[in-house]
Amino acid sequence: MDQLSAMRVFVRVVETGNFTRAAATLGMPKTTVTNLVQSLEARLKTTLLNRTTRRVIVTTDGALYYERAIQILSELDELDNSLSNSQSQPSGRLRVEMAGAFADLIVIPALCDFYQRYPQIKLDIGVGDRLVDYVAENVDCALRGGTPTDQTLIARKVGEMSMKACAAPFYIEKYGVPGEPEDLARDHVAVGYLMAQSGRVLDLAFTHGARRAEVIPNYILSVNDARSYVNAAIGGLGIAVAPGFMINGALERGALIEVLPGWTVEPVPLYIVYPQRRHLSNKVRVFVDWLAKLMQTLPADRV
Repeated sequence: MDQLSAMRVFVRVVETGNFTRAAATLGMPKTTVTNLVQSLEARLKTTLLNRTTRRVIVTTDGALYYERAIQILSELDELDNSLSNSQSQPSGRLRVEMAGAFADLIVIPALCDFYQRYPQIKLDIGVGDRLVDYVAENVDCALRGGTPTDQTLIARKVGEMSMKACAAPFYIEKYGVPGEPEDLARDHVAVGYLMAQSGRVLDLAFTHGARRAEVIPNYILSVNDARSYVNAAIGGLGIAVAPGFMINGALERGALIEVLPGWTVEPVPLYIVYPQRRHLSNKVRVFVDWLAKLMQTLPADRV
C-alpha cells in the first residue's frame, strides 16, 4: 500500500463527506478509494470512518489522524512546490466562480493579460450567484459581492461597488418618482434580488445625512442573477439598486434614470474567497493576486 496516496484519499473523503464525491474529485474509481481507506485502517489497526448508506462519520481516531495528515501533506506540498515553482511557470486547470456581470464586464475583457503572463493555466469559470460547495466541487476561488459569512473560507477584500437607485422611463411615466426610500415598500415596486445564501429578497438600505432607512421592497419580480436584475429594471418591472459599473451605460443612453438622488446607498464590498486548504497552490496564488490587482486598478466608475 502507498501510505501517502492512502492519506490523501482519506483526507479527501473526510473533506467531501462520502466516498463517491471523493472518487469523483480525485478521478479514481470508487472501489480504489474504498480499498485505500480500508488498507490504511488495517495498517493503523483502528477504524477511521464509520460508514452509513448516505454518508461517512469520522471517528475520534479518524479526526486525530485527519488533523495530523493534513499537516504532513501540507508540508510535503510546500516542499515540492518550493522546488518546482522556481523552475517552471504555474500550470494546470483552475476552477473559478463569479457572477455573470463580473465575468462579462470586468474579468473576461482583461484575461488576455493574464494568459500572456501565465499561458499554461487553463481557466474554468463558473458563472452565476449560486451557493458553491468549494470542496465537493473542487472550486479553487471565487469573486463575490458582499461580506462573506462562511467561516471556512479565507476572504480577501479587493474593492467596493458603488450603488445607485434607478428606474426605466416607462416605469417613471407609469408610477412617478419615489420621494423617499420607504416609498419602495408602499407606492412603488422594486425588482427583488434573491440571495442564494438566505433564499430571501435583499433588503435595501439608504442614508441621507444622519437619517437611515432600511426597506423591505415591494416587488412583482425577483431574480438571483445581477444581469437579469438590471435587465428587469430596464424593462420597466421596478426600481433597482445596482452597481454603477452595470448601469452607467444604460444611464448615459437614457434606458435608465437615477432616482432618490439625495440618498446614498452603502457600497458593497468585493471579496476573493477560497477554501482553507492545506496548501494554496501556485496557480491559485497567481490568479488571486492578478484578480486583486485588476479590481484595484479599475477606474472608480467601472466598479
